[in-house]
Amino acid sequence: MIRLPLTRISLALAVSGFFAAQAGTLFMGAYPSSLLVFDEGKGEVVDRIPLTTGLPTSIRLSMDRKSIYVTTNDHSGIEVIDVATRKVTNHFVLNTPTRRFRFNGGTPDPTGALFYTMSTQIDKLADHFEVGKPKYTVIDLAQQKIVKTFDLAKEEETATGGGGGRGGFEISKDGKYLYQFGAKVVILDTADFKVVDRIDLAKPDMPGLESVGFGGGIDSLSEPGQHISLFNAADPYVHNRIFGIGRFDLGTRHVDFTPIGPSPAGMTGLQVTPDKKDAYTVVSSGLQGNKRCEFWHFDLTSNKVTDRSEFSCKSRFSFGMSKDGKKLYIYGASFEIEVFDAKTLKYEKTWDLNNDITGAGLIEVE
Repeated sequence: MIRLPLTRISLALAVSGFFAAQAGTLFMGAYPSSLLVFDEGKGEVVDRIPLTTGLPTSIRLSMDRKSIYVTTNDHSGIEVIDVATRKVTNHFVLNTPTRRFRFNGGTPDPTGALFYTMSTQIDKLADHFEVGKPKYTVIDLAQQKIVKTFDLAKEEETATGGGGGRGGFEISKDGKYLYQFGAKVVILDTADFKVVDRIDLAKPDMPGLESVGFGGGIDSLSEPGQHISLFNAADPYVHNRIFGIGRFDLGTRHVDFTPIGPSPAGMTGLQVTPDKKDAYTVVSSGLQGNKRCEFWHFDLTSNKVTDRSEFSCKSRFSFGMSKDGKKLYIYGASFEIEVFDAKTLKYEKTWDLNNDITGAGLIEVE
């Protein structure tokens, strides 16, 4: 493990805990307006949850893992699903005949009363549409409407990529602070959306690293009060980029990071086994007809790549893992989930979903 000092950030990876090895249940967005419920043990779709507000664009599991929050794009809708019963408990749209909202993803507060996101308001006037600036947005789920909006600070107006997309927001366990992950980490007070702290990850004040950045969240390692993701860094001398797993503690505002190796051209997700000893990612290079994809297997006890295996690429896909860590999944933009053995990295079979799935993501629960 390499430990590198940062201003307000310390680097090291704390990988701990244990999850029971058992088949899980997958929830994934599907065309034209539903969530599919897939049983890993049976290898088949066991339920379909219809959505009344349109096509799912993002899905988010609540902090207590009891509810799923879905955003839809037909009319800017939100639907809340109870995981245990698989029933929609709340649904509504924000659009009106003369006003539309553009947003994608967000995070609920710990109580489930509010939903935080970033939205752009579009008003239909007599002779044109007026598009507003992106704003921090508070949606009251009981009142089913936007109750507050806040302007972005000038520094964030040109760097809103992290907050507007899936996984861009995380919230503290007490609900007092909202964390926006983008080119930098912005910490906001949820009472007035004033910036409490801003951690510049582009050029942090530290020896050894020139630039760092957060990638997408890793569902297989998500824990309350933590934001876990792929993490990239570069040294200031020869600019060699390295990647590893970073955990951002939402309470202490520290990042734990363990470098794994040189950053490849492209990576799709990172999945970690329940015992936290092995991890897998998909590395891709080239475009279209020249595209090449490989599974990379990491030994997390030594932080080394122990095995690689090429597989047939798709133009667009996502990467997942079974609950017990024994199978790897390639899915998305298709009607199928391709299953690979995690030990050998070899193709095993294809599960037919009988439905095209969206890019909203995939949530796995016990």
